[in-house]
Parts: sequence; structure tokens; C-alpha cells
Amino acid sequence: MNTTTIVLVIFILYWAIVSMLNKRGILEKYNTSTYGPVLMIRTQRGQNLLNTLAKPKSFWRLFANIGIPLMFVGMAVMFLIIILSDVALLSSFQNNAMPEPGKFNEARNLLLIPGVNEFIPFTWGLIALIVTLVVHEFAHAILCRVENIRVKSMGLLVAIVPIGGFAEPDEEELFGISKEENEYGEMKTVIDPDKVATRNQRSRILAAGVMANFVVAFVAFLLFFGPVLGAIEPLSDTMIVNVTPGSPAFEAGIRDGMVITGIDDISVQNAHDVILYTSTVEPGSIVKVHAAKDRVVSIYDVKAGEKIEEDIIGVYVRGVVEDSPAKAAGFEEGMYMLMIDNTSMHSSEEFILFMNSTQAGQTIHVEVLPANQTLEQNSTIGFDVELAQHPDGVDEKGFLGVYYGSDGVRSTPLGISVGEFPANTYLHMLKGIPSMLDGPTGWIIIFGLPIIGFAGEGFPGFSGTLAQFYHPVGWGEPLGIGIFWIANTLLWVGWLNFYVGLFNCLPAVPLDGGHVFRDYIHSFVLRITGDESKAERLSGAIAGSFSLVVLASFLLMIFGPYIVHGF
Repeated sequence: MNTTTIVLVIFILYWAIVSMLNKRGILEKYNTSTYGPVLMIRTQRGQNLLNTLAKPKSFWRLFANIGIPLMFVGMAVMFLIIILSDVALLSSFQNNAMPEPGKFNEARNLLLIPGVNEFIPFTWGLIALIVTLVVHEFAHAILCRVENIRVKSMGLLVAIVPIGGFAEPDEEELFGISKEENEYGEMKTVIDPDKVATRNQRSRILAAGVMANFVVAFVAFLLFFGPVLGAIEPLSDTMIVNVTPGSPAFEAGIRDGMVITGIDDISVQNAHDVILYTSTVEPGSIVKVHAAKDRVVSIYDVKAGEKIEEDIIGVYVRGVVEDSPAKAAGFEEGMYMLMIDNTSMHSSEEFILFMNSTQAGQTIHVEVLPANQTLEQNSTIGFDVELAQHPDGVDEKGFLGVYYGSDGVRSTPLGISVGEFPANTYLHMLKGIPSMLDGPTGWIIIFGLPIIGFAGEGFPGFSGTLAQFYHPVGWGEPLGIGIFWIANTLLWVGWLNFYVGLFNCLPAVPLDGGHVFRDYIHSFVLRITGDESKAERLSGAIAGSFSLVVLASFLLMIFGPYIVHGF
């Protein structure tokens, strides 16, 4: 049973329990109602704070007015992305190239919920989700008070786990909708045109949430790509990949995963520096190795052994993406990619440049060295791999599906093997993203940064092995490891607010963008026809059609691969 099936069974069981509690009136006792499987947990607290925050009405109206055109830009961008994804999937149907089901199309990974979405780290994701929900819903609520519309309650939307928040305006004041009892004792919905807020008022209220998310994303990214990344520098590009048990380095206390920053009085920036220096030392001489663990540099006295002639050049495979072309071909962690289509792979930079020149559907030949093998054993093997479409659904370059790590591992007479991770290049690429935002490339990178990264490897933040290559400098130095906590928080707060803001722009009811889209279509049709009834019907039909297209697109994205390859 796959993960999607398990999640579906749990969700159905949860829905059954919610329905039972709702029928027995238990949820109502706790000021909670249901909207299908979604719980709406309400509270009346915070009304005085809302009134205080809403006092600078001119500011908030300007804030929301700026948000309306931004919402339409986001609406066009998101709808275009969805259409392009649909075209790509439908084309793969016709060409029998539909990718097999994988984590990129699992339903749980479409939900931006830490602990459910496997791409989002729980701690940083949870902090970012709370910030995102609070600013979005508080913005709605503040604009309600600015427009003199009562906020009946605020609260949390829950479907097993929190999936959103809400501010519940008075529908009678916002839409002119009220409930009245008819002569048969039945409750009937009545619309009073005199109590309906204007289209501009509703648009400002709805656009405020999206605008708030965009502003928070802008501030978070401004800090992340500015002073925070400026306070982080690489220790070195050189990592100790392997320490031979019983070797002089092992006896001195050096272990796998340490980062070499210097040897004797020589500063080390890359593995070549280590190889070049150790090739000149005499056997039996003492070498002082400066190596960092958890960003703390210590000095180890290591006795040099006999010189090593072995020199493996390649790109280290530190992981393979599930259900990817690389996985299907037989790639494994620990291999080294030596050559692709007669192009030697000497570094991660060369691998990135080569992959950027490929296309989906292109077949490449990859020569690899299996894990724990040497070139002298003549054990290289070749894979013919047909590249898949890039998971972001927009990028035209091919997708192999490997997490690349250090460059080729090289042995030394100290009893250690060293490799490279392009720490300097990686940090330079991160810092260069803002300069690319004048074109679509920068926005695509931002959109998929934590999941896709620069070459399919993803960038969840400065944690794990990646953080070992960096240390705080300047104003961040006194913070120690705290600078990485700040960086990770800002990255995820920025990304989640950016993504949620864009998602809410979609022209699909009940999203904010759907309501605004319907209002403007209604106004346009009414201006042409002068018939309120016709404008209501047409705007509802058009908005409903767009909502169905968006829903169908997500269903196609989730279930398309399963329809072709089976569940």
C-alpha cells in the first residue's frame, strides 16, 4: 500500500469521526462547525486589537488598493503555470512519456503542511505556516474593520492538521446575505441589496490577505538575501569523505564529514590544495591538519604515510530522487559520475552547466564509478538515461534525479579521502538570485528553491551536512549557530508567504482570487448588458468554470501518473 492510499484511508476515517461529532452536536458546544471534512474553530477574542490596528484607515486602503492589481498579476501567472502543466501532462499521455508516480505528484506534497509535505522541514515550516496564516487572516480582519464591516469571529481551519486560518466577516454587511424563517418554519437565504458592501470594499478586503503575504515574503527575502547571507561565509570547499580506520588521521581524531580549512600554514579552499600540498610532504613527517566539526576548527597532528597515486575525478552522488530516471537506471548513493556524453565531469559546476543544456526526453550516456571501487579495478559502468521533465513543470531542461555532493574523491598519504562541495559557488548562486528577478528565471528559482534547488537537489536551508561548510562572520559571528536558525526561518517564512499569496490569487472560488475575479466579471458584464440578473448568472458561470479547470488540473497532476502506471 503506497503513501497516498494510506493518507486517503486516514482522511476518510477522520471525516467519518467529524461527521459523527457534528451530528451529535458536540462540535457546536465548542463553537466549532464543519465545512465538509474541514473544522472551523472560532474565537471572539482579538476584537479590540483589530479596532486599534484599523485606525489608520487611509494607510490600509492604500495598502489594499495596491494589492488588487498585484492579485490580478498573480492570478495570470498561476493560471498560466497550471495551463502549461496541463499541456505538458497531456502531451506526455500522447507520447507515452507520463512519469511514474513519485513524491513530486503525491497529494500530501501539494499541501503546504509541515509534517505532511516531505519537502518542508517540520520546525522551520511550522514557524513559517503560523506566520503566514496570522498575517493573511489578520489583514482580512483589519480591512473589514476599516470598511466598517463587523468581524464575527476569527479562527483556525483544521483537517487532521491545521491547513489555514480565517476571519469571518458579517455576511449581511459584506454580501447583504441574511437568514430568515419562511412561513413553513424553514430557514431561507435572503439578499438585501441595501446592505451589500461595494465591489471596491470587498476587493480591498479580499486582496489584503494576499498583499500581506507578499509584503512579509518581500521583507523576509530582503533580510535573507541581504544581511543574513552577508553574515555567512564558506569555511572551505573541502570535506573529508572517508578516514581509513587505523590510519594516522584516524588515530589523530579526524573523522568523516569534517571540513578541512588548512594544512600546516597553508589555507585550503578546495581539494586540489590538499592533494597538491600532501604530494610534497615526505613520508613520516608530521602535518598539521586544520579541520572543522560543527564549525569549530581544531588542529590535528597527522603523520604522513607513503604517497598515493590514485586520483579519482568525478561528481559524487550523495543521493538519488525516488521514482526518477536515475533511480530507474540503477544509480546509487556513493557512485561518482565521471563522464556524460563524452564530457568529463571534473566538478559540480560542470555537471550543472551540462544539465542546463539538456531537454526532457533527451537520452544521455553516463559513465559512473560504483561506490567503494577505484579506477584501477576497471569497474566503471555506463547508463543510458532518458531525462524526464523537470519537476517544476516550467523549466525545459531535463531532469536526471540525483543529489550531487562533493566533486571527485581523492586519497591522500594522511589516510583520508577528500572531496569537494561547491560551497563558494553555491553561496554565490544564492546571493545572485535577487539580480535575476528582472526576468522569469529568478522567479522560477524562487518558486521552486526549497524543493528543486538549482539542479533538482532542493535547498531546505542551512542544516545537516550543508551547514558544515559555512560559518558566521561579521555581525553574525556572536550569534554562532543562531545565524543559521535565522536564515532558515527567514527562508521558509519568505517562501511560504510567497507561495500562499500566489496560490490565493488563483481565479477559483473559494480562494480570495476567485471571489475578486467573480466580482470584476460581474461588474464588466453589468456595464455591457445593464441586466443585473444576467450579470449574476454569467459571472457565476465563468467563475465556476475557472474553478473547475483549476480543480481538474490538480486532480490530473495527482492522479495522472497513477492512471497510466497503476496505483
